[in-house]
Amino acid sequence: MSVSVGHSPATRIIRACIGARLGENAGECPAIVALVPMLLAIALWNRFPLIYYDTGAYVLEGLGGHFVVERSPVYSLFLRLAGAGISLWMIVVLQAVATAFVMVQCARSVAPRMALGSFLALCTGLVVATGLPWYVGEVEPDCFAAIAVLAVYLLAFHAGTLGRARMRTILVLGGFAAAAHASHLLLAAGLWLSLAVYLAICAYARGGVKWPVPNLAKPAIMIAIAVALVVSSNFCFTRQIFVSRAAPQFLFARLLQDRIVTRLLDETCPKSGYRLCAYKDVLPPTANAWLWAPYSPFFKLGGFEGTRAESEKIIEDCFARYPLLNAEMALIDAARQFVSFKTGDQVEPQQWALRPTFTRLVPSQVPSYLSARQQEGQIGFRLVNSVHVPIGYLSLLALAIFLGIAIRSARREAAVFLALVLTALLGNALICGALSNPHDRYQSRLIWMACFAVVLAAASGTEKWSFVRKDSTKRSTPIPSQISEDERLNLLAGADRIRH
Repeated sequence: MSVSVGHSPATRIIRACIGARLGENAGECPAIVALVPMLLAIALWNRFPLIYYDTGAYVLEGLGGHFVVERSPVYSLFLRLAGAGISLWMIVVLQAVATAFVMVQCARSVAPRMALGSFLALCTGLVVATGLPWYVGEVEPDCFAAIAVLAVYLLAFHAGTLGRARMRTILVLGGFAAAAHASHLLLAAGLWLSLAVYLAICAYARGGVKWPVPNLAKPAIMIAIAVALVVSSNFCFTRQIFVSRAAPQFLFARLLQDRIVTRLLDETCPKSGYRLCAYKDVLPPTANAWLWAPYSPFFKLGGFEGTRAESEKIIEDCFARYPLLNAEMALIDAARQFVSFKTGDQVEPQQWALRPTFTRLVPSQVPSYLSARQQEGQIGFRLVNSVHVPIGYLSLLALAIFLGIAIRSARREAAVFLALVLTALLGNALICGALSNPHDRYQSRLIWMACFAVVLAAASGTEKWSFVRKDSTKRSTPIPSQISEDERLNLLAGADRIRH
């Protein structure tokens, strides 16, 4: 006699949770809770939050109260208010919670019937195959770039279905994310302008095919919150009202790297009267060397504050004298940035530069900081990028292919989502490559969204995808997806008979 043994209560609970839909509370909350430690996996493995060179400036500004003109005071104040003085772990945990919340809300909006197990499988793939956890686990505002992009999308197309509490949370998180770095604010504003153009096209084609109509008001409120945070944070440190004082110097550095500044100096010095004329034969060859190398004339001329006026004048003259060359080089730099997304840009031992700041402002955390794998030089990225870089290229290819399929098969909601992500990747490349200079981390912090968007779009309801065969009279025969294989073959055979 055989005895049937049922599943244990624990097994049934686990299966129920894994099978829960993201559109339900039973799937939403476990998804956020499970995703947070996944996003912190790299930091936990490192034994301490990852540190970038800029982290020292943010700690100095936020905890030391010293205004650093080239760093976002919004993120610096976030470090202070979020408890960085107690533990930098508090920063990356909050970053993980914010990222997990926005990712889950995006998945709930695009693919509400997606099972929790499928979503966690997707996130596991992103953690392994992209730079996502490297940026979430780093004390640096880079992880907020993707949050700003996804927040614009959710507020524009799903504010009504999110619910009041979620919508307000996304509004606040998106506003902070856009304010956390100047490039994020420009990216959010550029996406808003793209949506405005898209809305105008929809209005012009009113009698044609109906496409999802964006709500421009809520993303505009998000951007207004971001601007208010930037201005008020700057005022908190300087008692002056402004958005940025460092933008001209970063653009100048890019023009210097592209040798446009050198050409201007060669053609105009000494008549132009630039102070830089005295150094035109010893200028550093790269933007990074100009801005950060100790031997750079940049520091002899006064750094960010002392060079701002002359940098603005040289930029103006460069654009007036060489407009076509500037446009050409900007596009080249943007294209280079678009395909530069290696993980681990300058994630290396940095205590030689940052230990004094950490010792003065967070002394209790210095032993843990020094014993991390990063500071011990145990992190290499050759194997990591042998996976991440090909996955990045494949994700971009899949994004373009699925966007084309979505448009052709009238999957308009999916098409809008994919198009916005592609626009964000292109816009980020243009902003960072042309207004600063190409760095892998600028694009790497966003490239994971391509894979994320493609999988969500594919999972957003396979029954909605339709395939079309055209007959000789240019009419199309739609093939429903909810039919048997025999019925599908009969329909295709009938279409062939009509054609012939």
